[in-house]
Amino acid sequence: MKEHGIETKPGGILLDLDGTLYHGTKRIEGADRLIDKLKEWRLPYRFVTNNSSAAPETVAERLNAMGIAAEASEVCTSAQAAAEHIARLKSGAAVFIIGEAGLIRAAEEAGLQVVEEAPDFVLQGIDRELSYARLAAAVRHIHNGATYVLTNPDLLLPSETGLMPGAGSIGAMLTAAGGQEPMLIGKPSPILMDYALDKLELTADETWVVGDNLATDIAAGKASGCGTVLVLTGLTNADNMESYASIAGCRPDAVCANLDELISYISSSTGI
Repeated sequence: MKEHGIETKPGGILLDLDGTLYHGTKRIEGADRLIDKLKEWRLPYRFVTNNSSAAPETVAERLNAMGIAAEASEVCTSAQAAAEHIARLKSGAAVFIIGEAGLIRAAEEAGLQVVEEAPDFVLQGIDRELSYARLAAAVRHIHNGATYVLTNPDLLLPSETGLMPGAGSIGAMLTAAGGQEPMLIGKPSPILMDYALDKLELTADETWVVGDNLATDIAAGKASGCGTVLVLTGLTNADNMESYASIAGCRPDAVCANLDELISYISSSTGI
């Protein structure tokens, strides 16, 4: 354990996924035990992901396939948070979507109108079948006054064949051509975290954020006012932590080398 620790005990946990509970399709050691313990302790939690392409049911299925117990109701995605945020700004808003099935479904479930012309918002996530014509349409809508909303800023996505462009890479093109900085929803923005806090029905000062990425997970937790725990199970390790902390401009409240250490830290902090 490093850093100064968290003074308040957790009333709930917001958990990152990739790099924290799994790598690709491989479960990280202790991920199953962590979820089992949270259930045993009746400590509420949510899985929080920047992924906008998959519906919560799909995310839960992937976790269960890796032996990590999960239900769709426990998943919070950037697509859900983006759709709900737009609906709060303008109920029944018209949205032009660059994205996949998870994003379209989230928009429809939030009562938004998915349109091709005259949108109030351009809502963009990852789209692995994106065409130039669709990019051009989005740029036209932005120049015509549509507000540009980006689900998440991730520039790269891991795949079995190597790194692929993420939603943030598409966003870089739209920002350059549209001339409008997007409204950012996913980590490190607090909007996704606030959405997850609403689902937990907890305040930020009652909640811990756990993740492996200082620039997204920890930065988002800090922006929301949550306690933050960095786990050295993914992007960040003992050798690069200081470098990443400098780049991210933030530090975690606590650091755990692995998930079993995290289980012990939560146990000692709650007195369970």
